[in-house]
Amino acid sequence: MCGRFVLETPVKTTAENFNAQLAKNLITVPNYNICPSENVSVVISNFGQRRLGQMRWGFIPHWYKSITDGPLLFNARAETLAEKPAFRDACRNRRCLIPADGFYEWKKIEDSKSKPVYVKRSDRQQMIFAGIWQFWGDGENRLAACTILTVPASEQISGIHHRMPLFIERDNWALWLGEKGVGASKLMKTPSDINLDLVNVSNEMKSIIRPAAMSDP
Repeated sequence: MCGRFVLETPVKTTAENFNAQLAKNLITVPNYNICPSENVSVVISNFGQRRLGQMRWGFIPHWYKSITDGPLLFNARAETLAEKPAFRDACRNRRCLIPADGFYEWKKIEDSKSKPVYVKRSDRQQMIFAGIWQFWGDGENRLAACTILTVPASEQISGIHHRMPLFIERDNWALWLGEKGVGASKLMKTPSDINLDLVNVSNEMKSIIRPAAMSDP
């Protein structure tokens, strides 16, 4: 799963990396403890024009009467995405990319305790998470919300958790965003060629992060 992540790359740099226009409202960077229900940076594409803006992290099904009407859907399993009524339409029509510089996972240790581990790419490039999104509400209450997709953990991550975020590499950004027609489903698999560094979190960092309360549905 992915319940906490880090974004420290400047927004302008991220936009240039994606060749995306910047929205008026953007999140504050750096943020070393991005949590579900907070706003996150998101890239979407409209007829080939990419835009970097912000959305609420936590998908809101259209039948929710309020944003707290059900579980906080901050992760969604890629394998069953097209089967779930909450995600089915967004999976086909509203895919997005969510930039990050790393994420936290919690490794279980003795006595039912756990310790946080920070996961980042060995090549120090940004992680680009696969996501889906949709609008919820009307008028002044209308907002855009997204979720991060997860896949079975790679060998590097499996000793910590059985799930991990779905990464989308640069060559596949256009396909995921719908700029190259159909076929995005083939990207929904565990990465096999991305090396990751796992770093134990210091006591100083422990004071600002907390484990997420639930796993992906």
